[in-house]
Amino acid sequence: MSAKDSATTRFSDRVDDYVKYRPHYPVEIIDLLAARFDLTPESIIADVGAGTGLSAKLLLENGNPVIGVEPNREMREAGEHYLREFARYQTLDGTAEHTRLPTHGVDFIICAQAFHWFDRDKTRVEFKRALKEEGYCVLLWNDRRTDSTPFLRDYEALLNTYALDYKEINHKNVQERDIFTAFFGGEFFEARFDNVQRFDFEGLLGRLHSSSYVPAKTHPNYAPMVAEATRLFELHAQSGMVSFEYDTRVYVAPMT
Repeated sequence: MSAKDSATTRFSDRVDDYVKYRPHYPVEIIDLLAARFDLTPESIIADVGAGTGLSAKLLLENGNPVIGVEPNREMREAGEHYLREFARYQTLDGTAEHTRLPTHGVDFIICAQAFHWFDRDKTRVEFKRALKEEGYCVLLWNDRRTDSTPFLRDYEALLNTYALDYKEINHKNVQERDIFTAFFGGEFFEARFDNVQRFDFEGLLGRLHSSSYVPAKTHPNYAPMVAEATRLFELHAQSGMVSFEYDTRVYVAPMT
């Protein structure tokens, strides 16, 4: 089974760490969508590949009704619990290729940290079906910087040494203009925002564990990986903390 074939299950044992340690999304995304793409609090949002609800929370806090489409049961249920205070959140057990969304029923489709798992041709057909005529698709990623600080350079080296299929499933593999143009059916808008997380050692391990390509505790790579993470923390921590820096990348277009 390939990495993409296992996309709907590979995060099942990472749910708690994903909720606690994955980065959220900057509120500036809301301002951008409102200013340039007519987002209002009444716009109906489908969050496809919603996971544990990190991206949905941003829209729910803006007042939007959000439908979280997520095939992984553990992540979907974690999202329902995480967002339980929001009455306007509902979920569907669906995939990007078969969302189960109503035809022409949503104003925006959001895909946060998920597009690289999709069958792009089938997803394009499905998104065109689900979006309203004036709707938009929004692709989001928190791109961890890999060489902006000595700690991040060493962390990237750790992943390249100990992670299992890191290079194969890296979402940056699909962040190419030709891929986006073909998917959207034309030109698209793009923006970038700064984002950062700061962690103590427990947080560093949690952030590490949240990634599906990191070996499980029973794998031979696990113990040496943790030993290296410990060394990196001791080497780079300032006031007991290390920083993960991100470029939050946003790509927006209608599906034409």
